[in-house]
Amino acid sequence: MPLRPGRTMRRIERPFTRISISKPKKSYVKSIPHSKTHQFEMGNREGNFDQIMFLTSENHVQIRDNSIESARIVANKFLETKLGLTNFFFKILVYPHHVVREHSIAQGAGADRFSQGMRLSFGYPSNRAVQAKRGQRLIMLKLNKSNQQIGKLALIRAGKKLCTSTRIVVES
Repeated sequence: MPLRPGRTMRRIERPFTRISISKPKKSYVKSIPHSKTHQFEMGNREGNFDQIMFLTSENHVQIRDNSIESARIVANKFLETKLGLTNFFFKILVYPHHVVREHSIAQGAGADRFSQGMRLSFGYPSNRAVQAKRGQRLIMLKLNKSNQQIGKLALIRAGKKLCTSTRIVVES
């Protein structure tokens, strides 16, 4: 099944997450897919930097893990080419705990015979997501003040990959 667009899973909804102890086969969440993001810290961890920048969410939104991974790749690649490996520290502050489920839809000729309607409509686990609140910090970037413009460009590029409007907050 191909990946659905990110706009279909943006709204935060509390799902049924029943895990039955007496009848485990009746549990709603049968298996949890692996997270696409494996690396959360990049750059120089022990460096002394005098500026901290955060990428924050402006809305209550649900962000899928593949979106977070693509934001990480874009920002890290940009920072490595412009600053090198030792002149920044980049960290993803959120972890995708929420399990997103999809109800498979039968399409084509004779689909009404295969479809079950609303029976078992809670769907199958397809991927993971982060449920972010308004103003929540998503990404942290530490660097020196002389590289502030490059850091802002990297966070802007990362923000374009996320399915919400973002804001850059600079702290000294």
